[in-house]
Amino acid sequence: MGTPSGQSEHLDKVAAAGGISTVPAQEDWADISREAYCILGIPIDVVEMPEVLQRLDAAVARKAPFFISTPNLDFLVISQFDPHFRESLLLSDLCPADGMPIIWIAQLLGIPLRHRLAGSDIFDALKAPQRRASPLKVFLFGAAPGVADAARRALNQAPGGLDCVGSMCPGFGTVEDMSRHDIISEINASDAEFLVVSLGSEKGQSWLHRNHRRLRIPIRAHLGAAVNFQAGTVKRAPAIMRKIGAEWLWRIKEEPRLWRRYWRDGTALLRLLLTHVLPLGMAAAWQRALERLERQYLAITKFEFDEHVVLALSGAACARHAGNAAESFRDALLANKPVVLDCVDTRFIDARFIGLLLMLRKCLVNRGVTMRFAGVSPRLERMFRLNGAGYLLAPDRLRAGGAPMEIGSKAVGRA
Repeated sequence: MGTPSGQSEHLDKVAAAGGISTVPAQEDWADISREAYCILGIPIDVVEMPEVLQRLDAAVARKAPFFISTPNLDFLVISQFDPHFRESLLLSDLCPADGMPIIWIAQLLGIPLRHRLAGSDIFDALKAPQRRASPLKVFLFGAAPGVADAARRALNQAPGGLDCVGSMCPGFGTVEDMSRHDIISEINASDAEFLVVSLGSEKGQSWLHRNHRRLRIPIRAHLGAAVNFQAGTVKRAPAIMRKIGAEWLWRIKEEPRLWRRYWRDGTALLRLLLTHVLPLGMAAAWQRALERLERQYLAITKFEFDEHVVLALSGAACARHAGNAAESFRDALLANKPVVLDCVDTRFIDARFIGLLLMLRKCLVNRGVTMRFAGVSPRLERMFRLNGAGYLLAPDRLRAGGAPMEIGSKAVGRA
């Protein structure tokens, strides 16, 4: 069984466009250890600020690329209809939740996500005086004309944990225009350690994804309004409004043009609550009731063939078994081959386990190989789609009850 042409073409395009590296790396295995949940199709990490700062410092020390995304409701909504934007989140190295609506959804689904870690909060934490032996060198890219320069001056006038070594406003061109050799060369020549992008969520994520391999700065993130806040052109909402999830009202006061985005995102959130979150919440409650009545098990059996590794999942693929599954996934990665997940005997799957599958997929994409599913029942398919992860099953999904999938001289399917 060869690599699906559509997925192979995608990987080629990513590599050709300077996207995520396809060279296997030991660091990729750290993704399997992330406590990531799939929330309506995107990965969200359950992580605290000290761990975020620790991981950023480690990336700087290793001079290793570290792409951090901070999803909010706008990210969540865009990812529902833009697979390229969603891919930038799927291939990020960390995705702490920026928006309170994501926290509310998590709480409705029983996901242990208690508070937001906004991109601006991470920026402020890095800015704290005496946090490191030497200030972190930062480069500001984007924002309206003059804003990045104003933010650079403000940062360097007040001693702190950030030293702004450069800024650039590329104007309002396309992502391709902003990816010219002279622009990337100037950014790399700054010798910065932290690249902050402010181009608007869609363009910013796309630019970072496109230029991932060309950039030499270890930490890179699209932090949106953080540059405006630092420059003083936009005031940040008071802490109490941020805490109760009313920051959007303040942002509309500061930037009235944003009302259209918030209206679009708000109506999309209502639709997602009715069509995905409420059914998922009921399914999660039913599963918790079953766990109290009987012990839920998961067995993972590995079969290795010349061209593929097959992992047969039998039982309930849920948070309780994520630790053991992670060990099996690490073992499968050692083969550096495409992975087929046989779900013939998988009875249930939850957001935590799908989050783990997203991490497995990320590691495999980094290696230039694929992940496929076999034996997915209609009930399990519905769970994937309610979690917003139906894209994992298409276009090369094989339904249960159909012809078995030939792998080497054996088949995966019902006996």
